[in-house]
Order: sequence, then C-alpha cells, then structure tokens
Amino acid sequence: MAKQNAILWNPASDLELPRKGRRLPHHVLTLTEVERVLAVPNVRDGLGLRDRAILEVLFGTGMRRLELCGLGVYDLDIERGTLHIRHGKGDKERVVPIGERALSWLGKYMDVVRPALVVDESEEALFLTRMGTTMGADALTERVRHYVRDSGIGKRGACHLFRHSMATLMLEGGADVRFVQEMLGHTKLETTQIYTQVSISKLREVYVKTHPAAYLGRRAGRADAVSGATGDDAADLLTHLDEEAVEEDEPS
Repeated sequence: MAKQNAILWNPASDLELPRKGRRLPHHVLTLTEVERVLAVPNVRDGLGLRDRAILEVLFGTGMRRLELCGLGVYDLDIERGTLHIRHGKGDKERVVPIGERALSWLGKYMDVVRPALVVDESEEALFLTRMGTTMGADALTERVRHYVRDSGIGKRGACHLFRHSMATLMLEGGADVRFVQEMLGHTKLETTQIYTQVSISKLREVYVKTHPAAYLGRRAGRADAVSGATGDDAADLLTHLDEEAVEEDEPS
C-alpha cells in the first residue's frame, strides 16, 4: 500500500526484526582426537582404505558432505595439492588446498581401490560405493559417524564434526579468519567468526599471563611447595621458584 501511495508511510519501517541466534558447535575435536578417529578404518581392506581417504579429505579441507559426494576424479590436482569443489553450497565453486598426507591416502585409493570398484567406465565420481556408484550423503554420514563412535573419544558427530574441528584448529594455529572463510566457502565473514569463540587456546594463554586469579594460583602453588620443605632445601627451592617467576614474566 505504501508503494502504491494508498497510505502516506510504511507502518512496518520502524519494526525491529528478531535476530537469529548462532549456536556454537556442540563438539569440536582436538588434534589427538582427530588422529584417533583417522586410525579406526581398516586400511588393509579396500573399503577401509577408501574411508581413510574420505576422513583425511574431510579433515584436510573442511568441506561439506555434499561437496565431498560431488567430487570428481578430475577435481583432484595432485601436482598443485588442491581440490576443486564444483558443487558448493549455493552452487558456488572454490578451490581449496589439501595436505600431503591426505594426498598420499587419496593416491593409494585412486591407484589400488577405485579401479576395482569401477563398474561403468564413464563414472567420474571420486568416491565410489562397493557397487561402483556415487556415494550418497546419508551413507557417508553413517560411515563417518560409525568411525567417530568406534574411536572411543566420547563425542558425537559425523562429517560436520571434522569441518568444525578443522576451522577451530586452523584459528588456534594462527590462521587469519578470512582464510578460514575461504576454506569453508562461507559467503559472510560473520558465519566464520563463530569459530573464534570456540578457539580457546589463545584466550587461555592470555588469561594465564594476565588474569590475577591465574597469577595468584601460581604463587599459591609455589608457597605450598616451599612450606613442605625445611632449612637449606626451602631456601634453594625458593630461589629456584623466583627464577622461574622471572622467566614467566619476561616477554616472549
């Protein structure tokens, strides 16, 4: 009505729309936990070797499950160490780097396992089922969930668990959030910035160095250690602890 001049002003112009909240990922894997999951597939078996390659790609690139299912054999560039994601969310394409270990497992899969799975020579999908068909998203999720459960890490999740973990570990390693945004294929930087709230290691480091509670906790530990010693031992221990304190306070 406002556009057609039936009314002089738009009564909805001053309305404030509710903002959709962003939830933190329920579970994020540490590097040790990632390694435990990666070690679960039986790589002596053809399908187990394929699954190890899949897990390496998920962790190495942080791609979505549908993006992995849409990978073709020609999307892998071993020489450059990249994967071309042609069917990203919103039908957007991107090229992402992939690590040497993941490339090694992909090479083994391509050389040994995939030729044995191929039924139709015209099939271009990178990852195939035992029937020689393209792997579906639901089947992929079930296999990854199975490996996460069997690893015994006590956390739940599947393909997206590796996506969350990759983003968090990259940020903790010092990556600029914009590079992580490119890796994940996020349109908006705000979507990627949620992982900065999960990346706690840098915050913990600053906290220990600057918060009085953490500083007093270290002092209390030294006091308890000295109180348990007597005579010359206490004097020597106190000198040693003071030297440590000086080293801690020195800029790194």
